[in-house]
Amino acid sequence: MHKPADRIRNVALIGHRGSGKTSLHEALLFEAKATNRLGSVLDGTTVSDSEPDEQSRKMSISLALSSFEWDGRKINLIDTPGEPSFVADALGAMRVCESAVFVVNGVMGAEVTTRRLWARAEELDLARMIFVNMLDRERADFFRTLESLKDAFGGHVVATEIPIGSEQDVCGIVDLVDMKAYQYSNPTPASRDNCTEIEIPAELQDLAEEYREKMMDEICEVSDSLMERYLEGDEIAHDEIVGVLKDGTNHGSLFPVVCGVATRNLGTNRLLDAIVEDLPSPVKHGSLELPEITLDADPDAPLYAYVFKTRADPFAGRINLFRVYQGVMRHDSHVMNTTSHNKERVGQLLVFSGKESGHADEFGPGDIGAVAKLKETRAGDWLAERDEPISMPAIQLPAPVMAFAMEAQGDEDKVFTSLRRLQEEDPTIDLHRDEQTGDQIIAGLSQMHVEVVVERLKERFGAEVTLKPPRVPYMETIRKPAKAHGRHKKQSGGRGQFGDCHISIEPREPGAGFEFVNQIKGGVIPTSFIPAVEKGVVDAMQSGPIAGCPVKDVSVRLFDGSYHTVDSSEMAFKLAGSIAMREAMGNASPALLEPIMLVTLSIPEDSVGDVIGDLNSRRGRPQGMDSIGGGLTEVKAEVPMSEMLTYAPDLRSLTGGQGDYTMEFLRYEEVPAHLQQKIVAAATEQETISA
Repeated sequence: MHKPADRIRNVALIGHRGSGKTSLHEALLFEAKATNRLGSVLDGTTVSDSEPDEQSRKMSISLALSSFEWDGRKINLIDTPGEPSFVADALGAMRVCESAVFVVNGVMGAEVTTRRLWARAEELDLARMIFVNMLDRERADFFRTLESLKDAFGGHVVATEIPIGSEQDVCGIVDLVDMKAYQYSNPTPASRDNCTEIEIPAELQDLAEEYREKMMDEICEVSDSLMERYLEGDEIAHDEIVGVLKDGTNHGSLFPVVCGVATRNLGTNRLLDAIVEDLPSPVKHGSLELPEITLDADPDAPLYAYVFKTRADPFAGRINLFRVYQGVMRHDSHVMNTTSHNKERVGQLLVFSGKESGHADEFGPGDIGAVAKLKETRAGDWLAERDEPISMPAIQLPAPVMAFAMEAQGDEDKVFTSLRRLQEEDPTIDLHRDEQTGDQIIAGLSQMHVEVVVERLKERFGAEVTLKPPRVPYMETIRKPAKAHGRHKKQSGGRGQFGDCHISIEPREPGAGFEFVNQIKGGVIPTSFIPAVEKGVVDAMQSGPIAGCPVKDVSVRLFDGSYHTVDSSEMAFKLAGSIAMREAMGNASPALLEPIMLVTLSIPEDSVGDVIGDLNSRRGRPQGMDSIGGGLTEVKAEVPMSEMLTYAPDLRSLTGGQGDYTMEFLRYEEVPAHLQQKIVAAATEQETISA
């Protein structure tokens, strides 16, 4: 039997890299008796970082789903990567959960990735709770972190717990809802039965009263009837406080803050209680409203399940993780894929607890599960009883910015088949062939991202590629209007070839793209040949006159020409269009363009001067800075991509390993004249080598 939807909690663990999400995931599984020992990220023994590359890099690369029971409820917990290169999995998990627990490092406070993912959680209307982790670290400070969270996310961030002790002496928590204290022993290895209820320590009594009052102010703001009684000094029952806290958390009026130390299993039992008490079930959170249909958590209604993650497994084939929104998904059944319109046979259903998987007979509405070996189904598809149109609003994924040319070692077909399987798993990977050079290109969100893909290719599929240095996708454009005449004429016995056209070109606004305008009058070129001229023009634009780069933002007018009733053909007019366009571009003051990136850095305050000096030397333009708490400053700068190709190690050395950055594409700008010659020379040299 499936679990009723009101007894399910779907929760994503979200946060900046290094905030301890995986350690918390591990501790929650251990506390709930889903595992027998508390694994460690440092030792590579956690349940969710099970891939060799995750263990060697000591970071999550893919999401991990674990399902377990606590207090009669089923919790589907998804550990997500905090590294921005692997953000697709964090966004995919948030799409199918009602709630997110944002895990925050008690030393650093609200960091840049946390802020970005918080904004996405807001768009998706997720209930949010914050777990302040790592309170046993040097310089960890719960109250300073709480202020940084309020600065970042507003006044509705409210502490429902405060810690007992600080840094290495942290030993428990005070629950402000019940006004009870809990002390945790610190055995090695950590145990489950390490929590004892105690009196609130005398030295914390005033502080606890102060923060309880702050909490009650926030909770009562959500409920008018409670506010009146609270102001009149009436005693408010515990159940009422919990009820209003739960309602306020459900749709983002309140964001409770709890705390602990995941690696010592301190506070995790309280967090599990908070997940089942304060975070909403699929029923409480409400229906999913899509353009075509509203889906309710009703087991008797027709099945609709959304696939949010595809895993490429060399042994089990494709494994799809899905969320049932309506109806029941049963094993040994048939469903329709509403995207590919194929019938799929659902064989064995899987339930995950980290690396371990078991079998399930069915998943009811609101539940999350997995299925192996579907033939045509991938992330983003819907599985349903009937083949009816249904679409999930697309998640805005960042565009790949770091491109490498690659060369297959050995069996090329095996390499590309395996890469496409990894691309199903991570939609932010881009694979394409460079039209200019013929190179196979692999692009990702960072150098590390591409390196991880190459490692996984070898580890999982035994396929190898060699990466060449990253390439900058230069473009070309024109700066003034020009006209040109293109004629293709060939006569060599039998039928000849004849195409003749006159075009004018002019620059368009940056980003406006390509425009082709047919101004032929009187049939001087028959209508059937006009598309061929346009095709010739477009072909010529693939290789600009300066460095052979694609040309952008040009308007082309075809205004005159002539034809031959026998010798004219589409091919002849395509060649004529190409000849005319090449000549016109050469006469239109062409310019070389380079991609400009918006770089967002999170760096220690004492490194700001060095980092900005370094960005200036890279032709960067700082756009402003903000203190983001925890001794960190966020700096934004516009920098040419060519200057950022090997930035990660340089930033590490400038900031003592404390700096972090993300990049996103902004726009194209003209390359300064003194650099243009170097780029042209490098492109010419590359052509010579390729030839």
